[in-house]
Amino acid sequence: MRLSRRALLAATTAAASFTAAPPATAAGRDRRKPLRTGFENLEASAYAPLRGQRVGIVTNPTGVTRDVRHIVDVMHADPHVELTAVFGPEHGFRGTAQAGGSEGRYDDPATGLPVYDTYLKSGQPLADVFTTAGVDTIVFDIQDAGARFYTYIWTLYDCMEAAQLAGRRFVVLDRPNPVTGRAAQGPVLHKEFATFVGRQPISQAHGMTVCELARLFNGEFLSAPVPLENVLMTGWKRAEFYDASALPWVPPSPNMPTPDTALVYSGTCMFEGTNLSEGRGTTRPFELLGADGIDGRWAAAANELHLPGVHFREAYFAPTFSKFQGKTVGGVQIHVDDRAAYDPVRTGIALLVTAKQVWSDFAWRPDNWIDKLTGSTHVRTAIDAGASTDEVVAGWQEELTAFRRIRKEYLLYK
Repeated sequence: MRLSRRALLAATTAAASFTAAPPATAAGRDRRKPLRTGFENLEASAYAPLRGQRVGIVTNPTGVTRDVRHIVDVMHADPHVELTAVFGPEHGFRGTAQAGGSEGRYDDPATGLPVYDTYLKSGQPLADVFTTAGVDTIVFDIQDAGARFYTYIWTLYDCMEAAQLAGRRFVVLDRPNPVTGRAAQGPVLHKEFATFVGRQPISQAHGMTVCELARLFNGEFLSAPVPLENVLMTGWKRAEFYDASALPWVPPSPNMPTPDTALVYSGTCMFEGTNLSEGRGTTRPFELLGADGIDGRWAAAANELHLPGVHFREAYFAPTFSKFQGKTVGGVQIHVDDRAAYDPVRTGIALLVTAKQVWSDFAWRPDNWIDKLTGSTHVRTAIDAGASTDEVVAGWQEELTAFRRIRKEYLLYK
């Protein structure tokens, strides 16, 4: 059954993916091929895939043009498209809420459009939101950070499922994976640990774009596929980091201020599952890690591992909120000096192992949140048993290899 479904999806990929040919410009002739986002290709087509449809869009502050106009404002002013509703994810459509929050239901002051809250909604309740909004097609355009536990990809999944239940079309506008589309890395989620930081069994660093993930979700995980159309990027290469795109970076969430944050996030977000600070409340979240009582021994122990592409600096900081608010703590700052060689998940495991070795007060969060983040009990129990970094990483390789085989069938870019 799965093979026939995959074959059907593969056969319809060309019809279900849309790009617009870029105009011949002097700038275009100077480069290999200028990167254009899914939205740029959609706009260039005068919104051809949305003609005659009442459109609702799932987006947030990252849904911008390269001159940083919000796409909702652009679409609302364009007579070629009938935009009738906006759907906000975690942190909200305009991005005013912190982690674990949203903006609720309101009318957008700039456009007058109704804004509906999708956060923590799924299944039939979310389908009912789409029905209430009266839309024919739901569009998704949010910048991802490349990690399984970054919740926007599960907003994508939940909205696809709800659109199928509500009998709506679904259109995904692609943007770059900021940390490249290289091979998947890290442990694969076990279904019994599914939460909003991981609905389905994908790897911790997935190395996919949102259009590729949408195809994967449709082909592997949804009980019935949604009518799906992807509006692809042009000019993006899998090996490119975000700065190669020449696109502006808008923080996808309050603690993702730069592409450098995204680079380390799929590894150091695991510290949310410990009693150490993951750097929230500093200007370098997820790059600064620490706790009360840690000193230079941690940076020294981490540097002794000679991990590829990264060095660690002894650091002291006082978070303005979250763990250790207002208290000076010691720890490390991560300095990536070779992005191509750097493995964020392996580095995160090495930092957990060495933190436990040098700091006697190291502890997991009492709710074992680390198991939700990593997708199983393996990381926690292996580290507690004294496993080395290599031993911990070896424990997920078989599942990762299997996921990579599945993932390969849904990739859209070279």
